[in-house]
Amino acid sequence: MNSQTPRSCCPVACTLDLIGDKWTLLVIRDLALGKSHFSEFQKSPERIATNILSNRLTRLLEYEIVEKYPSETIPGRDAYRLTKKGKTLKPILKSIFNWGIRYIEGTKSFDEMRQNESS
Repeated sequence: MNSQTPRSCCPVACTLDLIGDKWTLLVIRDLALGKSHFSEFQKSPERIATNILSNRLTRLLEYEIVEKYPSETIPGRDAYRLTKKGKTLKPILKSIFNWGIRYIEGTKSFDEMRQNESS
């Protein structure tokens, strides 16, 4: 676990310090949707820069939200997956997704997003 001293004892503040930036939840979203390779994360519609993606994966590994393993489909490459701890974030993502679908015009379901990515 990260030895960084929290800036607050508030669990909301501490959680936001870990996953509240512009990119981290999107990486977790992609993992929850089945992406596992660096190149797959880069193909997401938000187009995360490689240095930011590397940083976020490293941080998620450090906090044991993600684990790295040898890719079964790309020899010599690593793949990533959510740990048991990381999977507990799925209901939070679902709540954010449902809120966005309900209140933000123009948002799309994950199926619609996948179709756009493969086009």
